Amino acid sequence: MKGIVEQRAIELAEYIVKNKTTVRAAAKKFGVSKSTVHMDVSERLKKLNPALYKDVRKILDKNKAERHIRGGMATKQKFLK
Repeated sequence: MKGIVEQRAIELAEYIVKNKTTVRAAAKKFGVSKSTVHMDVSERLKKLNPALYKDVRKILDKNKAERHIRGGMATKQKFLK
């Protein structure tokens, strides 16, 4: 069972890097919770594959910096309908 968790962490990280996606989108794609994705790519991946961890961290930091913009746009769209 332990090997499955590490493999999932790497697959999640590769998906996030390849598609430049959010934690929420990766969780939906893999059928796991956002907490699981975050734990896998933040904690486990750091020990498993430091180079991949750095790539994922860049994308997650960018997403974090832009989230207030996406939230504002979503609210605007909601009230335009």
